[in-house]
Amino acid sequence: MNPLALIDKYYPEENELKHILLTHSRSVADKALAMARNHPELNLDLVFVEEAAMLHDIGIFRTDTDGIHCFGTYPYICHGYLGSELVAAEGFPKHALVCERHTGAGLSLQSILEQNLPVPHREMVPLSLEEQIICFADKFFSKTKLDREKSVEKARNSIAKYGEEGLIRFDHWCELFL
Repeated sequence: MNPLALIDKYYPEENELKHILLTHSRSVADKALAMARNHPELNLDLVFVEEAAMLHDIGIFRTDTDGIHCFGTYPYICHGYLGSELVAAEGFPKHALVCERHTGAGLSLQSILEQNLPVPHREMVPLSLEEQIICFADKFFSKTKLDREKSVEKARNSIAKYGEEGLIRFDHWCELFL
């Protein structure tokens, strides 16, 4: 599969939003691949990691997030499941799961219900090691400061708003992938 062809389908214009998406996604893919290569014992599918990392945020254009030039109708937290719907409809269900499960450090049904999040009521926690490493790598990059990688401490702080279970997963990923 060619993730750039899929991105071009949904982002046909060369504009700031597409630049943000591609730059952020490339940073996430490169970090995920570097961590995967540093842990050959995990036997991760590197081709899938790169493809799925490039697609993980494809749904952002459907959100209303003017700080990153998104002028859709949904809250930003919805971009994961919205992107998942697009990628699944294109025939890539495994890649779609990465889109859906990368928000925060993954969103459990319990967390979704407790926080009254405007997303479908289902488990959205990364399961496969490939899903986990992409979700983890994503925490080190924002879409507003494209030229900077966050420290572990800042990455950890960025997911604190999603609750204690996300912090526990993040700490586990530090042990597993760093």
